[in-house]
Amino acid sequence: MERPFNKILVANRGEIAVRVIRAAKEMGIRTVAVFSDSDKDALHTHLADERYYIGPPDPLESYLNIEKIVEAAVKTGSEAVHPGYGFLSQNPTFARRLQEEGITFIGPPPEVQEKVGHKLKARLFFSQKGIPIVPGTLKPVSIDEAYDEAERVGYPVLIKPGGGGGGIGMSVVWSENELKQAITKASELAKSAFGLGEVYIEKYIPKAKHIEVQILGDKYGTVVHLFERECSVQRRYQKVIEETPSPAISEDERKTLYKYAVKAAKESKYVNAGTFEFIFDMENRKFYFLEVNSRIQVEHPITEIVTGIDIVKEQFKIAAGGKLDIEPKRFGHAIEVRVYAEDPLENFAPSPGLIAKLREPSGPWIRVDSGIYEGYEIPPFYDPLLMKIIAWGKDREEARLRIRRALEELVIEGVRTNVPLLRGVLEHDGFIKGNYTTRFLEESGVLESVKKYMKEEDSKRATKKKEVASPQSGVTYVDVWKLSSRLFY
Repeated sequence: MERPFNKILVANRGEIAVRVIRAAKEMGIRTVAVFSDSDKDALHTHLADERYYIGPPDPLESYLNIEKIVEAAVKTGSEAVHPGYGFLSQNPTFARRLQEEGITFIGPPPEVQEKVGHKLKARLFFSQKGIPIVPGTLKPVSIDEAYDEAERVGYPVLIKPGGGGGGIGMSVVWSENELKQAITKASELAKSAFGLGEVYIEKYIPKAKHIEVQILGDKYGTVVHLFERECSVQRRYQKVIEETPSPAISEDERKTLYKYAVKAAKESKYVNAGTFEFIFDMENRKFYFLEVNSRIQVEHPITEIVTGIDIVKEQFKIAAGGKLDIEPKRFGHAIEVRVYAEDPLENFAPSPGLIAKLREPSGPWIRVDSGIYEGYEIPPFYDPLLMKIIAWGKDREEARLRIRRALEELVIEGVRTNVPLLRGVLEHDGFIKGNYTTRFLEESGVLESVKKYMKEEDSKRATKKKEVASPQSGVTYVDVWKLSSRLFY
């Protein structure tokens, strides 16, 4: 395999930075990690060949600071930059600045980003190309304009930021009384996370599934799809569990979905990896284009595990001018769960702190993409994603049982996690049957089972404490988590 680059800079943090660094190392590419004050001991900085300091914890002064990232790439002699997901991954200004310095952006070129990376521009473009889109506005709305537009679209409506992703800033509005607050909040969150405060309105479809298609395109016009992923288990519009294939659509519907995605990619002259996302209206059995995530996706591992294709390596090759020479085939079923440092019973409030103990699951057909280690301090400034656990099975039920077993093996002490929620979902009849929707967490009652699993975890911890601090031993138990909170907060 010819090495596409000699050195790249990874403009991200956490598990995705680790993932990109590992792929680069396997191809003989040297790597540079960037880090803020709060990430000086992060895992990605230990795995990279070099590390470069970029500023304070505030993303606007570090991971979202274009000039600091470009400076780091120039000073370290990096030939290319991989942006990961989030932060600057869908920012055409960033991609263009790298071009100006003679540095390759590992992702869609700026002209493609401008066309499809911005959600509103993508909606307008694809609606003109015969791709069905969710009813809503085709331009940003102010608070004053929002009332008329929401009335025209019909409540309930979804307020969405024009740029970025990850569910940040999104909210459902059921009446005009909630509209002003939702617009203001979405704009503020979007500006903080992505540097762009534009928002727009979409019709909210309550009984819907979120299904997406992974796309790869090279610089010579070749576009291939790597099948679909179902991402309907969501909290606050951010995906929690993903699987492939979707258990809810027919083969004919699947072909229609692929046709829309490939057509959209070709019409936009898409280059590199991207995901074309759709809402599937279960009552009318129709697909509506939702948005393009013009970057690597958090959930890319389930596609890799059923196809055997390393999407990050394909990104490297495409960015270096290589031609696509793959014929994707899918084998079996894969499920991914996202493990967050958050409390499901406290409205998913983040739970930063010290990882006092960590045991990751393993075994056949289990993959763990992690950005943490035992003794690592989770900072409070970023998305609380800790790791992703992926399981493959020859069929859906085997994959479900395998991922359930993996979660039973997982041990994370020192912070609250959403593992009890994940276990509850995997055991729920609605998930087992595959007929769940994007409102699954709100309507399934699964949070009741979460309480059960959390009590089990607390009981296990209490038993361990008693064993360590038994009266006979004379040993005093020290709660490392509480101690760290006194030291660092």
